[in-house]
Amino acid sequence: MLQNWLNIFIYQLKHNKLFTALNVLGLSIGIAGLIFATLYWNDEYSYDKWNPEKDKTFIVMNDVGKGNVFATNSAVTAPLLKSSTPYIEDYCYFNDYYTKETVQFNGKTEIVDKIFSAQKSFFSFFPYEFKYGNPNTVLQEPQSIVFSEETAFRLFKNENPVGKQVKYDDKTFVVRGVYRLPGKSVVMPNAVTNSIEESLVKLKNHWGFNFGLVVKLKKKTDAPLVKKALDEIFIEKNYKRQARNEGMTLELFIKTYGEPLKTIVIPFENSRLIKGSYPFPEGTGNLQFLRILMGLSIVILLLSIVNYINLATANAIKRAKEVGVRKIIGATKRQIVFQFVFETALTMLFAMLLALVIVEVSLPFYNQLLNKELVLAGSQFFVQLVVIFILVIIVSGVFPAVYISNFEVLSVLKGNFSRSKNGLWLRNSMLIVQFAIAVFFIIGSIIVYQQVQFMVEKDLGFNGSQIMNITFRAQKDKEQFARYESLKQEIKKIKNVEAVSAGAFAIGENWSSRGGLHYKNIPEVIIQQLGSDFGMLEMLGVKLVKGRFLNEKLASDTISNVLINEVAAKKMNEKNPVDKIIDWQGEKYKVVGVVKDFHYYGLDTEISPMIFFHINTQKWTQNSIESISVKVSSKDMLQTISALKNFWSKKVDSEYPFEYTFLDKNFAKTFKKYEDQRNLFALLNVVVILIAIFGLFALASFSMEGRLKEIAIRKTLGAETNILLKELSKQYVVFCIIGFFIGIAPAYLLLQKWLENFPFRIDITLLPFILAFVSLLFLTLAIVLAKAYQVTKVDVLKYLKYE
Repeated sequence: MLQNWLNIFIYQLKHNKLFTALNVLGLSIGIAGLIFATLYWNDEYSYDKWNPEKDKTFIVMNDVGKGNVFATNSAVTAPLLKSSTPYIEDYCYFNDYYTKETVQFNGKTEIVDKIFSAQKSFFSFFPYEFKYGNPNTVLQEPQSIVFSEETAFRLFKNENPVGKQVKYDDKTFVVRGVYRLPGKSVVMPNAVTNSIEESLVKLKNHWGFNFGLVVKLKKKTDAPLVKKALDEIFIEKNYKRQARNEGMTLELFIKTYGEPLKTIVIPFENSRLIKGSYPFPEGTGNLQFLRILMGLSIVILLLSIVNYINLATANAIKRAKEVGVRKIIGATKRQIVFQFVFETALTMLFAMLLALVIVEVSLPFYNQLLNKELVLAGSQFFVQLVVIFILVIIVSGVFPAVYISNFEVLSVLKGNFSRSKNGLWLRNSMLIVQFAIAVFFIIGSIIVYQQVQFMVEKDLGFNGSQIMNITFRAQKDKEQFARYESLKQEIKKIKNVEAVSAGAFAIGENWSSRGGLHYKNIPEVIIQQLGSDFGMLEMLGVKLVKGRFLNEKLASDTISNVLINEVAAKKMNEKNPVDKIIDWQGEKYKVVGVVKDFHYYGLDTEISPMIFFHINTQKWTQNSIESISVKVSSKDMLQTISALKNFWSKKVDSEYPFEYTFLDKNFAKTFKKYEDQRNLFALLNVVVILIAIFGLFALASFSMEGRLKEIAIRKTLGAETNILLKELSKQYVVFCIIGFFIGIAPAYLLLQKWLENFPFRIDITLLPFILAFVSLLFLTLAIVLAKAYQVTKVDVLKYLKYE
């Protein structure tokens, strides 16, 4: 029986080469899209799946109100929590960033990036596999360091490095172990140190937010109790103390300075896909984009399946007599269903193999687009592949098989079935669905393009062109600002250097310091603290709205004078804040100017209230300079960069390579992910249109070839070609219009929802809808009229000689 079915399938294949090819190609593209999305989905959900501690681990963050969530914590809270409650098994503080430094061993220097610092309990939360050393003790001793297997090989080759001494951060560290990462994680360092312990000791009584924190609970269900306990600790040990110091009741203190923070305790598992603040240095994924990509991939596969069902039911007319004869000689409906499902399975097998080839060839491009390293491997993926294969067969194969098996024997053997309208409504409905999906993708692609283009072209409020940010490493026992001051004049002497400045911040990077600002009776304003040298704002081209910039000729500008941005002024409810006194960092400061708002993180975040001050105004900023900003002339830029590099290696840092980024390019990275989304959406749009074209062409061909005799008769009766073209194409134009009106509502609603992610966004206009309609109508007419014109050139005698 199977041999017979296979022979019939091969016969049909030979006699329907074009439609089989279109079917297989359309399905393979749809399946390939779902495979891509599945690989991405698996990768995003693979983080820390290997970690046996993930179920009991929780991340602690802090909601300080008005949409501000701090991913970091005070050094005070965790010890108090553990000593005063029974819920905590262990806790671990860590720095929420990686560092990049030189590591020296036996006169050999290696630059190691992704150096992570955490408490000694770190490896109980992240139990990496250890090649050398005991994970329970490797961070117990002061100034201990542990290397990844790859980094250890660079430094020590194949030796066991445990006990060896290396120089790192101008200190001597002892190597205690070598680990390998068992899988993807939110922390994937090349080295781990316990140098954070020194900072924790210094800040043990300080309530500032400085460190990431994870806690391991004895019972998962205790998480709400931990949150409650942390909230109470903050009020009892911090807010009440501050209220007493100011001679206020707690109620009056809260009324004056605002509500106390609210602790956030979230499960560690799958936390990487949360939106917003996050303490781990590998950063978060994009759950919304992941869902959009998976959803669109499923829609594209459904479009391919609709194509297949459309063509299968249309092709059934040609096989009606085959089915009738088989039923006459005794074939049951069940056997006919199984035969056509078998044929569908073979078609799907070809499509699946072609899809895997498409994925394998396109994977490097896809990885580059998403900044991933996806591979076609893994038991989970192959199980998913089998499930996709089976589901596609069921969805696309069963209905056409049942439809064909229900043919009436007498009708098909009399030759009347070809004139039956049975199944026509279904094919037309599915064609309308195809048009609706194509409209959705065209509109979506245009709107995404418009939004990204808006972000690219928007005035950022600063001018970052020709400004280099040069990495400026700290040196032991030397103040960063003093070092910078000694270098500043020498850098200015280099030819084509126009300006030099420095700041304790980096535009375009997702880090900065925040604090509380108080003014009169307004609630506390959480403000972004941007310390810099004189001339930094002028170099950036930030506009002054009121007052003046800070001036090096005025001593008070390094002590008690500050600037704010327009958002901060608005939060203060002050039309003219110049010369007003504010309370910030526990001291009184005078506002001498207001600058125009500018974007700091990116166009997908609101502009925060900002305060600008000279680095010397706050002691903590004097050692927070991580880069020196140099504005260079566009003339002979390569020679200027070369001269800076030469100066840097001789006068500033001979061990560390000269590293720099241009500010405008660095900021452009903040919306690169949206440019990638735009490109991906455009690619999916092309795929959808191709699949729709395949389906429309094949269905139009089936439909028009079934009307060849009618066309021959009408030509004999004198019908002109243009009349025939109009008659043959008008139904497809109607279907196109119906599909357009069905597709515009979901396109508008879903794209409007996507645009809500952007505080600075375009308004959806009629243009994308008009372009979508015109382009779809043009494609429809081009395909249908081309086929119709071909059909109108039939040989009349060929179709009428037996009539």
